[in-house]
Amino acid sequence: MAALRKGAGYLSFFRSSARVLFSCKKPAVNRLGRWTNVLYKSIASLTIGGGLCAVPFKQVDNLSHDSLIRRAASLVTDSSSTFLSQTTLALIDAITEYSKAVHTLNALQRRYLASLGKMSPAEEDSVWQVIISQRAEVNDRQDECKRFESTWVSAVRMCETAAEAAYTSGAEHASITVRTNIQVAQAQVEEARKLSADADKKLAETKVMEIERMAQYAASSQDNNDEEEVPDAYLRED
Repeated sequence: MAALRKGAGYLSFFRSSARVLFSCKKPAVNRLGRWTNVLYKSIASLTIGGGLCAVPFKQVDNLSHDSLIRRAASLVTDSSSTFLSQTTLALIDAITEYSKAVHTLNALQRRYLASLGKMSPAEEDSVWQVIISQRAEVNDRQDECKRFESTWVSAVRMCETAAEAAYTSGAEHASITVRTNIQVAQAQVEEARKLSADADKKLAETKVMEIERMAQYAASSQDNNDEEEVPDAYLRED
């Protein structure tokens, strides 16, 4: 009888456990369904945002297409401004180095002209080698300026397009910001170009001076040769 009562107690315990287990199963399933819905909403937000997770999932229901477009336009203007900033810095550095190279070449040529006729052939050849090397440096710097300027022009056009897109999408602040960045970049590049233009002008003046000085030197050398030949003619007549 004791064994029978003990078995009945185990059976009663298992029945109670089963009722508790099955009564908890339905809420668990409901909770799983709710988490599944949250997951689907999260995936949908990734699809709408084009793979960008900058917007918290809890705010997805409050965002319209216009709002998402404005945010995307702001990202484009930020990236375009960064590209413009980097290309502007590169172009200004290239123009500065070009100006320095031109000034150095100008100084070398003026020094050569001042010493024309006072140097030995070996010294003159050495100076010319330095001038030729510096001219090659100027050409390399000029090519670098052209390369960076081409990239810079592309960056300006990209910023202009981004500014227009931001304005039409309703992101007026982003549009104004990128247009201001364009104006600042153009002003900085213009100042650098003035320096290089001044260097080019001085080099052109030195080139004219070189032509005139070489003509004078050639004429002077010819006169000296004539003066040296005249006495010999008189000596032969005597």
